[in-house]
Amino acid sequence: MALPIGAAPCSWGVEFSDSPANPPWEQVLDETRALGYRGIELGPVGYMPEDPSVLGAALEARKLDLIGGVVFRPFHDLDAWDNVLDGVVRTCKSLTANGAERVVFIDSISPVRAPYAGRKEEAPRMTGGDLDGFLDRLRTAAKICTDEYGLVVSLHAHAAGFIEFEDELERALDSIDERLMKICLDTGHSLYAGFDPVAFYRRHAERVEYLHFKDIDPVVRERVVADQVGFYDACAQGVFCNLGRGAVDFPALKQAVEEANFDGWATIEQDCDPAGDTSPVDDARINLDYLRAIDFAE
Repeated sequence: MALPIGAAPCSWGVEFSDSPANPPWEQVLDETRALGYRGIELGPVGYMPEDPSVLGAALEARKLDLIGGVVFRPFHDLDAWDNVLDGVVRTCKSLTANGAERVVFIDSISPVRAPYAGRKEEAPRMTGGDLDGFLDRLRTAAKICTDEYGLVVSLHAHAAGFIEFEDELERALDSIDERLMKICLDTGHSLYAGFDPVAFYRRHAERVEYLHFKDIDPVVRERVVADQVGFYDACAQGVFCNLGRGAVDFPALKQAVEEANFDGWATIEQDCDPAGDTSPVDDARINLDYLRAIDFAE
C-alpha cells in the first residue's frame, strides 16, 4: 500500500518559531515540493504565515496540501493553560482557513521528565488530581478543535513529555472519548519510549488516524537514555536516523497498514539540529526514496 507522504518543518530543524537558525518558510516549501512530497505540516505556531491568503497562495503555487498542524505545548502545566489555548486556537484557524482536516496534540517536554526520557521504570508519573486535570485539559482542547472548528484531533506520544510511554498513551485514550481523540502514531518516539509501534498499531488500528514516520538508531538510543541526555541534544547526536537504517520495521508496518486498510496520510519527521553536519534536504530525499523503494509512498 502506497500512502501520500508529507514533510514537516522539524525535518529542517524548525522546532521553535523564533529560532534564528530556522530556514525561511518559503525555502522549506520550495524544497518540499522539489523533492516530490505531497504536502506539509504547519510546523510550530508562528513559523508559517498566519494570514491565510499568504499561506494559501504559497501552497497553491507549489501544489502542496496542508496536511495538518501540531500543538506542541505544555498541556501538563495548569499555569500554562492560556499558552496552550493560544496554540490550539491559532493552529485551528490556520488549518481550517487552508483546507486542512487534522490537528495533533503533543504534551511538550517537561523539565521534570526530561532526564527520564526513555526510562519507563524511573520516570515520575502524574497521579490523582494532577492527572485528572491534565486529561481534562486535553479533553477540553479536543472539544474546541472538534466542535468549533470541525477538525480531527489525534494524540501523539513524545519523549520527555507526560504522555511518552505506552501505558500513558493508552490511559489517556481510555479516558477521552474516541470521537474527540484519535491517535497519531510516531514510529520513532514509540521505540524511544520502549514500545513496538507495529504491535501498537495492530492493537489500535481502528483509532490511528495519522502516522509520523521516524527511524531510530538503537545504539545511540541506548546511550542517550543511559546517560540521561536531553531530547534536543539526543537529536543533535543522531538518535533519529534515516528511514530504513534504524530499528523501525517499516515493511512490517506496511503489512499491518495494508491489512487494516488505512487510508490516511503519513508524514516523515526526522528531528535534527539545523546547525548539524547533515543536510536536511539530503535526508528528506533519502527518506522518501526509501519509502518508495518498499512501495510505501505514492
